[in-house]
Amino acid sequence: MPLTTPFEKNENTSATYWEAIDYYRLLASLYRELKVEEWGSTDAGLPLHVAILSLDGDFDPESIRKKGKRILLINNAIHPGEPDGVDATMMLYRDLLQDPDKKKLLERLVVVAIPFYNIGGGLNRNSTTRVNQNGPEAYGFRGNSRNLDLNRDFAKCDSREAQTFNHIFTHWYPDFFVDNHTSNGADYPYTMTLLPTQKDKLEPLLGHYLEHDLLPELYQKMEKKGWEMIPYVNTDGPPDKGIYGFSDTPRFSTGYAALYDCIGFMPETHMLKPFADRVRSTYAFMETLIRIIARDHSKLGRMIEKARANTLLQTSFDLDWDYDLSRTDSLQFKGYTAKYKTSEVSGLDRLYYDQSEPFEKTIPYYTHFKPTLSVETPEAYIISQAFPEVIDRLRLNHIRMYRLAMDVEIAVEEYFIVGYKDRGRGPYEGHYLHSQVEVEKKTETRLLRKGDYVAYTNQPGKRFLLSVLEPQAPDSYFCWNFFDSCLNQKEYFSDYVFEDLAAEFLQANPQVKEALEERKKTDPDFAASAREQLDFVYQRSPWHEPTHNLYPVFRIPEPAELPLEPLREE
Repeated sequence: MPLTTPFEKNENTSATYWEAIDYYRLLASLYRELKVEEWGSTDAGLPLHVAILSLDGDFDPESIRKKGKRILLINNAIHPGEPDGVDATMMLYRDLLQDPDKKKLLERLVVVAIPFYNIGGGLNRNSTTRVNQNGPEAYGFRGNSRNLDLNRDFAKCDSREAQTFNHIFTHWYPDFFVDNHTSNGADYPYTMTLLPTQKDKLEPLLGHYLEHDLLPELYQKMEKKGWEMIPYVNTDGPPDKGIYGFSDTPRFSTGYAALYDCIGFMPETHMLKPFADRVRSTYAFMETLIRIIARDHSKLGRMIEKARANTLLQTSFDLDWDYDLSRTDSLQFKGYTAKYKTSEVSGLDRLYYDQSEPFEKTIPYYTHFKPTLSVETPEAYIISQAFPEVIDRLRLNHIRMYRLAMDVEIAVEEYFIVGYKDRGRGPYEGHYLHSQVEVEKKTETRLLRKGDYVAYTNQPGKRFLLSVLEPQAPDSYFCWNFFDSCLNQKEYFSDYVFEDLAAEFLQANPQVKEALEERKKTDPDFAASAREQLDFVYQRSPWHEPTHNLYPVFRIPEPAELPLEPLREE
């Protein structure tokens, strides 16, 4: 039975959402090795579908891992205007079921695919919103039903798509992950570019394997298949000036996957290449990766098991990075000469790439990063029960939690937020994102309330916990505004009443008076404002509320006896 896809009937056509789901259902009705499941919900009001390809009909991830098989998760249409993976995966699944050579690969791994992730964007089908893209004839829209970019949502998890995905991902706990995309940007001859997990974000065994073994082989094999590949062209100007590695924080799919010691790839086909070439190069990449995983499944299993054991033993983690421009690699790059001419729109200079002047040259490749935030791992976190939206997100990630069975006083490490910056450009993906967070860390005895949540770090979600609960981490729940209420002062003072109290307080606390006078000497605006000076005294007095800017997540640094009860389903 040929089972021809819409793409194969017309190579400038991409399957609609309904065509894709119906195709997988048809395959599943014909082959017992394929199971199609419905999971959760989406902001479009429809469930996500998961297509599981398992040669022996075992669809249980725990059982599959016990058999020594590897698990690959594929995600398609996170941006439905970039549908290459939708059509490539449909053909790949059919061929894995029908081609004896390909089917044999499934003896050593199980392939799990989300056929169409952004359903709302896929149903918003059009032919205009990808204005720079060469086909297909029709495609979906980048935003989901809430106009969220789902590849900014894996950590904050606002969309029901992301909430369902977190549940699917931590259920399957894959070894490898592929999230198929199409790239914008500069013009160059390559059809396929590749954005892998940034190596420094992986456990060192995995990072070394990715950089020194897996990536070189992927580039070599893709070139042999006729799809010469280059790293994702992330530039600050024309690419001949240099390409930069991509710092995929946990808001992105590959950054999220790295939190679970999973090697992720974001294939980015080039928007200007024909749709047929983009689909076939995406197919070639996935097939190449599958063959490597199948061939090395035993070695990979031992390495991944060791890496995940190392993560459980790790006592500190790097949570943020910046480019290390003191270390530069080089890259052989084929490109087109960047030139400028007068714009017919603005009359000013405009960039264009002259395809009649191709070049091949060695360019800088800035792929090294240095950590800018490192955090010691606590024994556990205590999360206030007053923030159920945070608890819900931890549950979706299969974080094992308990609740305090009674009130308890205990020494904890706590953070006070002393500084942060906002984007200053309005909301970003539904939030006013914080960055450059500064904290003051203290150890205090706190009364923790019955019902507060306890999450121990000795569990598979260890790195995830640190990445979302440490407030300085770039995609922490604090940075995404889930704890903004702690930043608001609730009690104030009346100037004329507090004047006398402030004067008495300064007489009794000469060190505060000295600090006040010093500030007046160095800050003329402060010296001219009676209100600011009173507030300076107020904040250092016993009348200032002690919980202002107190981050409502506490760290238990060492093992401690806590009155716990198991977390019931709620």
